[in-house]
Amino acid sequence: MFTKRHIISTRDFSKEEIDYILSRAEALEGYARAEGEKERELLKGRLLANLFYEPSTRTRFSFETAMKRLGGEVLNLSSTEASSVAKGENLADTIRTVAGYSDAIVLRHPQEGASRMAASFSSVPIINAGDGAGQHPTQTLLDLYTIKRAGVLDELRIALIGDLKYGRTVHSLAYALALYRASLFFVSPEALRMPEEIKEDIREAGAEVFEATDVKEVIKEVNVLYVTRIQKERFPDPAEYRNVAGTYRITTALIKENEDVIIMHPLPKVDEIDAAVDETKNARYFLQAFYGVPVRMAILSILLGKREERG
Repeated sequence: MFTKRHIISTRDFSKEEIDYILSRAEALEGYARAEGEKERELLKGRLLANLFYEPSTRTRFSFETAMKRLGGEVLNLSSTEASSVAKGENLADTIRTVAGYSDAIVLRHPQEGASRMAASFSSVPIINAGDGAGQHPTQTLLDLYTIKRAGVLDELRIALIGDLKYGRTVHSLAYALALYRASLFFVSPEALRMPEEIKEDIREAGAEVFEATDVKEVIKEVNVLYVTRIQKERFPDPAEYRNVAGTYRITTALIKENEDVIIMHPLPKVDEIDAAVDETKNARYFLQAFYGVPVRMAILSILLGKREERG
């Protein structure tokens, strides 16, 4: 079933391949919680290299946790200042070198397209952990897993809220949700609308697309709110950021309009979700972050496990 050597973009996957990964993640969820022993030797002797050219907490830690839960080991580059990058080494040379030390490479890079370029130089699988405003496929897979575990994936009506122009998480997620023929409600300021080419692509794939500028317009129409941070670091013009910062805020008063709505966030969150929402039954973002472990365990076991484990 699974045929991809690298994990670069959600657009590289079929629905059947995504379903296979989600099914594998569900089988491994108990091991992600340190329950059971069987799978703890699956990747014994394997090495994963984490190359992060941008800050990360959840993605880097969850990959490291996933690898260690399966019995493997991890090499970490979390500071370029302490590596040969600081001496001017280019990405291609770094990838060629690190591929010789490891069995797979997780790469986060500020330049869109960096992971696909790195894959052309790597002798081991490259897993894209975010490339600028481009793609973040493993985040998408854990998002889908969260939605599946909530029981709404097959009848999904989801609002993607916030920075839809620069947000790589929502770009990846929108493409994947089109495979499930979801109804997508894009809620953003005019300046941060979802790019036209993405909207055209997902409409062609069979998804329904609606747009709004106010969450109140859609709150009663959806079963999931996927909230994103307005990302200051992605804006080429600081004035553009100041014009939209703080546009949206999810409060307990808002979710009373739809008491069954599920609230997700790729994290980190700043002020776009009121802290009181954290204590409600609606908040799923911390569980969502945990689900990164079984999902990334599934990916690593498929890429690096024994041949019979790959499907």
